Amino acid sequence: MAVETKDLKFTATEEKGEVSAILAKPGGPDGAKALLVLGHGSGTNMRHGFMQELSDALNGAGIATFRFNYPYSEKGGGGMDGEKVRLATVRAAVETAKTEADGLPVFAGGHSMSGRMFSMACANAPIEGLRGIVFVAFPLHAGKPNTDRAEHLKDVDVPMLFLSGQRDKMADLALLQPVVDALEHATLHVVDTADHGFKVLKRRNTDEPVMEELARVASEWMLK
Repeated sequence: MAVETKDLKFTATEEKGEVSAILAKPGGPDGAKALLVLGHGSGTNMRHGFMQELSDALNGAGIATFRFNYPYSEKGGGGMDGEKVRLATVRAAVETAKTEADGLPVFAGGHSMSGRMFSMACANAPIEGLRGIVFVAFPLHAGKPNTDRAEHLKDVDVPMLFLSGQRDKMADLALLQPVVDALEHATLHVVDTADHGFKVLKRRNTDEPVMEELARVASEWMLK
């Protein structure tokens, strides 16, 4: 499968300046059916192996991806940007991706922290034209299990897909399932034996590679 890639820059915030992005769009007769703005986890960047593998799998499932950095991950090292900067960055990423979408429906999401940034941004103020959010391991709790981080989800006005590992220590399924059930337009897909980084055990109940499972489920949800 041929994949067209394009390196881009966009302004995260006026104060922090530009950050990098990568647009990857499957070519061929079928091409892309949707575009996913895909953010990385807190301790990585858009070129991390996990992000590359997930993007490749999504491309294989007919989904174009728009990966991006935050100001802190663009320069490398140091601490994470404040919440205000990260929220502004995800909104700017969507706006930039829409200019590159060529009419494709646009979704957003990402691994751990980034998925939560998109939902918090949407809860604060809707993002025009966004069709839905894909959480690749929603970080429900950082320490003692609780649902405080899910409070804002009731204010999100777009459909949400939660892809969560069965062994994810940051998203106890006994807590996450009721959260998702209480939301009007939310779906939970549990990845057998996966942890927060989607490492799986040999006793997994399927031979499907984990990245292909994530991409397949996300693609089916976006295109339904």
